[in-house]
Amino acid sequence: MDNNRGRKGRAEEYRGAFFPIAPNGEEMPSWYSEMLNGIRELVSEGRRNVMFTANVQMSMMYYHIGKLILQKQEAEGWGAGVIDRLSADLKRSFPEQQGFSPRNLKYMRKFAEEWPDETIVQRCVAQLPWRHNICLMEKVKEPNRRMVYAMAALEHGWSKNILEIQLENYTIERTGKLPSNFGKTLPAIQSDMVQQMFKDPYLLDFTGADSRSREKDIEDGLTNHITQFLLELGQGFSFVGRQVHLEMAGHDYYIDMLFYHLKLRCFVVVELKAVPFDPGMMGQLSFYQSVVDDTLRHESDAKTIGLLLVKSKDETIVRYSLEGINKPIGVASWEMEMEKDLTDKWKSSLPTIEELEKELDKEYDGKSPERAPEIIGRFQSPTTAN
Repeated sequence: MDNNRGRKGRAEEYRGAFFPIAPNGEEMPSWYSEMLNGIRELVSEGRRNVMFTANVQMSMMYYHIGKLILQKQEAEGWGAGVIDRLSADLKRSFPEQQGFSPRNLKYMRKFAEEWPDETIVQRCVAQLPWRHNICLMEKVKEPNRRMVYAMAALEHGWSKNILEIQLENYTIERTGKLPSNFGKTLPAIQSDMVQQMFKDPYLLDFTGADSRSREKDIEDGLTNHITQFLLELGQGFSFVGRQVHLEMAGHDYYIDMLFYHLKLRCFVVVELKAVPFDPGMMGQLSFYQSVVDDTLRHESDAKTIGLLLVKSKDETIVRYSLEGINKPIGVASWEMEMEKDLTDKWKSSLPTIEELEKELDKEYDGKSPERAPEIIGRFQSPTTAN
């Protein structure tokens, strides 16, 4: 037929039947690849939007179901038997749809109970997968901490497993807190972002070492569990090497650990000490930064950043030690386990739910963006040497 003229087929056309074969890519015009890639991006974006919209709609449905259950239960005072009956009836009414088990209906009720402000649900937590919300409800009692981690999970795209790890390790509470001189040694537009890339203290419990271990033992643990250490460091860190050898004027020097940060576009020199902080440690770290800047740093890279990990530190001594250093350096302690008094202190440092709501109001201003805003860093109160 004329419609198939010029097309390739598996066999000759016979009585209107035609089995087409796509031509080779080499036969396509030069603009074809660009068009194909553009269509692929549109399809991928469309799929993401469909999944996102479906997730939000399901979460809001669960929220309204939970709200109705909560209201009726508060008004009528009925017990668990009603939930079981309701589950059976909903399954019978919607046999093709999952999610109406008694356990999940109780989660819906709890969802509505813990988030009384529907606006916050729409703007933030409804955008998370339902399993994430169950995790937050099960593991976090404080509303402000729950909301902070919900916003961070959206911002960073954490899986449920990663969210659980971050909650257990108090990641947000430790972020942006390390003493540093970033405000003095880096451009203002960069210093705040750099501050938020680091923690204090760092939790190294996965190394298998303890407080009596030597630096080499801890380094061995960090290297053997580099994936967990990269997770502890945070997004954007790429491992370059350990005990990186420098030879200068007949002397050998070794950088404990060297990383490259993909977002900051700079090298990060990490020096690990199994002893308390001493001001003399700053000179060695600054020396390594200078060598990396001169030998490894590309002209488009930002200044090399130094991170000194020590067993313990006095904040006042660290602050004065940073005053005379012209290289960007942060000083953090490392821990092998979380101390209860520290976790209580960190929780109290988080913004209140009212402060978080105000920031959401400012950020959205009547708009409906696809995810929570990146506002977590605004609440950090780092200790810096200015």
